[in-house]
Amino acid sequence: MRALVFDRSLQFCGDYPDPVAPAGESIVRVSVAGVCGTDLEIARGYMNYSGVPGHEFAGRVVESQNASLRGKRVVGEINAGCGRCAMCDRGLARHCPNRTVLGILGRDGAFAEFLRLPDINLIPIPNALPDEVAVFVEPLAAAYEILEQTRLARNQTIVVLGDGRLGALVALALKAEKYLPLVAGHHPEKLARLSALGLDIVDESALGDSFEVVIDCSGSESGFRRAVELVRPRGKIILKSTAAAAAEINLAPVVVNEITVIGSRCGRFQPALDALAAGKIDPRPLIDDTFALDDGLAGFEAAKNPLNFKILLRAA
Repeated sequence: MRALVFDRSLQFCGDYPDPVAPAGESIVRVSVAGVCGTDLEIARGYMNYSGVPGHEFAGRVVESQNASLRGKRVVGEINAGCGRCAMCDRGLARHCPNRTVLGILGRDGAFAEFLRLPDINLIPIPNALPDEVAVFVEPLAAAYEILEQTRLARNQTIVVLGDGRLGALVALALKAEKYLPLVAGHHPEKLARLSALGLDIVDESALGDSFEVVIDCSGSESGFRRAVELVRPRGKIILKSTAAAAAEINLAPVVVNEITVIGSRCGRFQPALDALAAGKIDPRPLIDDTFALDDGLAGFEAAKNPLNFKILLRAA
């Protein structure tokens, strides 16, 4: 099959081996896949991953022992747990210590003609929902995870740090659920696009107030430090950015001001899929361009442009 493959560098391969599904897994023909910040980090060596990257996708099941899935258009939860550990028993396969992760850890991903995932991970797409909308389910699920992890009051002051891909979706999800987020960023062009979608925006350097909730989607090492500066005593910081791993962090203000810090990663797909199906969120204005899989390297270059929100790769 055709695929983009990372092995010390990202290359297009015209004859990569087709996936073979073990019992309990299905083969999906990828229709469209989205390039996200994690994919760009993988192409720079993140997670020491080698193989086919990509984890945001919509496709159709072409091979399965599960008759209820065959032929269905699907999206797929990206974490494949072992099914035997305490985390999996609690429905938290995304924290399974033995998990593989689509296009990120031990499992080939979506920048290919075909992928494989456990049947339990696959969720049918409503007929009325086009592929270019359904491909946003995975990143939007990460946004909805915030609402599953913590209780927010709709009158709380909330600032989303970061005007990029994830910040945009987090803000759109919060607004769709009747919260009042303020998006803070550094790119006037991107902030203007978000304003056109009905979001409240501000240049991050102009922030002077303190907030009850600060959500770090900055993708920057300085994001956590800035969040600590902006949050009120006894407020909440929600970390959606793994960039803080390399940052020097002073935790004293967190203790003194009794700040709650919440790490937030992947989320369940169903809330995001329901929101898209109900028309609460239309992410299509965030799409900047679509590239054929064969031209995927050019698509990656386009995704590196900080002014682009979402680049899609079309495999079918």
